[in-house]
Amino acid sequence: MLGREITGDIPEIIANDARLYEGNLVPYFRAIFFNATNLENPYHNFRHMLHVTWLCHQACEYYRGELTPWQMRELLIAALFHDFDHPGHPHPGEEDPDRIYIEIAVGGLRRYVLPSDRPSLPRVETLIQATHFPYKTSGSELDLSGKIIRDADLAQALNPVWVQQVVIGLAREWRSKPLDVLKMQPSFFDRLRFNTSWALELFSRGLIGAKVAEAEALLRLLE
Repeated sequence: MLGREITGDIPEIIANDARLYEGNLVPYFRAIFFNATNLENPYHNFRHMLHVTWLCHQACEYYRGELTPWQMRELLIAALFHDFDHPGHPHPGEEDPDRIYIEIAVGGLRRYVLPSDRPSLPRVETLIQATHFPYKTSGSELDLSGKIIRDADLAQALNPVWVQQVVIGLAREWRSKPLDVLKMQPSFFDRLRFNTSWALELFSRGLIGAKVAEAEALLRLLE
């Protein structure tokens, strides 16, 4: 196991069994499960939204002494909704399609936000904006919560099932060929930089280097 031990499954995190953050996420989980239109997208799907939430929860454990329970709650709500209703397809002629995706996600959050969380809406929306790619704000300009959600979103590429989830998933959403997306992976991994000590500890340069080697090996097999 790299870094600190990762604990907690999705039901425990959603119910906040460990009493780590303020309240629980049950109403938001239900809103996503029953209403989100992107649950079965090739990449920006239910699994991705929950994976980012899971990683953000681990970061909350790591930064228990630096983030308040309410800051953790805001971060986890942002993680759950950061790709809400993602259309899973390109927008021809749109110079900044991710701007549209962010607006859709924020719209979903506003529809389902609890009255008690309305004062946190500007803060949660700012955290969702931190995942806008290509990035409009450098990692150094983000606060700790912003750095965490951006790192958690990036870390999908280092998942053991990255070929299916990232390469094939993004190829389908981009209307591209999986081989074309695979060819992009070595340079993506080479440029991959995390912003938090939590992510740097969990996702070492050795692990990232191994992904570069894996992508290059796969490409050689396909030549």
